[in-house]
Amino acid sequence: MALTMAIIGFGKSANRYHIPYIKERDIKIKYIYNHRRHREKEQGFYDADTIFTDKLDQVLNDSEVQLITICTPPATHFEYGKLVLEHGKNVLIEKPFVANQDEAKELFALAQSKKLLAMPYQNRRFDSDYLTLKKVIELGYVGKLLSLESHFDKYRPDDRLHEGSQVDGQFYGLGVHMLDQILGLFGKPQTVSYDIRAIQNPASTVDDFYETQLFYDNFKATVVSNPLAARPYPRFLLHGTNGTYVKYDIDQQENDLKLGIMPGDSNFGIDTPSQFGVVKYKNQNGDWIEKQIPTINGDYGRVYDSIVKTLANRDAKLVSDEQALWNMEILEAGIAEKGPHLYNLK
Repeated sequence: MALTMAIIGFGKSANRYHIPYIKERDIKIKYIYNHRRHREKEQGFYDADTIFTDKLDQVLNDSEVQLITICTPPATHFEYGKLVLEHGKNVLIEKPFVANQDEAKELFALAQSKKLLAMPYQNRRFDSDYLTLKKVIELGYVGKLLSLESHFDKYRPDDRLHEGSQVDGQFYGLGVHMLDQILGLFGKPQTVSYDIRAIQNPASTVDDFYETQLFYDNFKATVVSNPLAARPYPRFLLHGTNGTYVKYDIDQQENDLKLGIMPGDSNFGIDTPSQFGVVKYKNQNGDWIEKQIPTINGDYGRVYDSIVKTLANRDAKLVSDEQALWNMEILEAGIAEKGPHLYNLK
């Protein structure tokens, strides 16, 4: 089906993580709403038929618009999401979806009552490194899974005092993606442990470091983001009863987008062979085998492909309401208590 949509917000999120992928698909962006127009950015937009507006009612009351994507600051997500649903439009909301479970439940209930789609934008389900990890697991290289470490580290010193809501920290901003990847693979954990801190300036109220462990039946997944990692740690480190898989280097889509290399360009988002992950495992003869696993190409636009299938064919949503609520529960429990702590999921 051809999809007609609108975007609320015209900042980095819309221009980097949505529009470049939408323009490669049979999707029409009829409107882009921003409460403050940036006319210099609007010049030369790829689709001359797109209407830029600072009148939200114009967007909400247009019967042609089927989907609205919200790319605004997190504090506005619930308000805009509810407004969009009340006007009979499907809604896709950038991360973090909303601030808490109660807001998420209200949006999902409203969407269900109106037979509409409401979903968080979890584009990192289509990271190349994550897609390749899924393939390694599906093929059974490492046997029964024992542990997985997922790191998103960098070296970005910043000892300034950062003040704000804990929802504005790294845990909500990036952890929401890393947790979703784990939930998408393994479902709901039994117990979660937390170490969430501001390590560069402990007086800050906004975290910049987290290490969260999700415990399952004889399996543990750990997600970590460290802003002062001067040497690279594996993006994924997977251990099983039959071997180990190691992948360095993050998905390359974001790096290419920052350089102005866009989806549709040759070699966009592609790993070189030196960036491939390596698996070491025992074969049926008991011999140790070590080999590279070519990286599967990522494509954040597949989120929109999934939405089209859901709206056209009633396929299951890419991110189920249940998964989104588990994610919100884990995030909320993480910031509810200071210092290292455990939380048992309901």
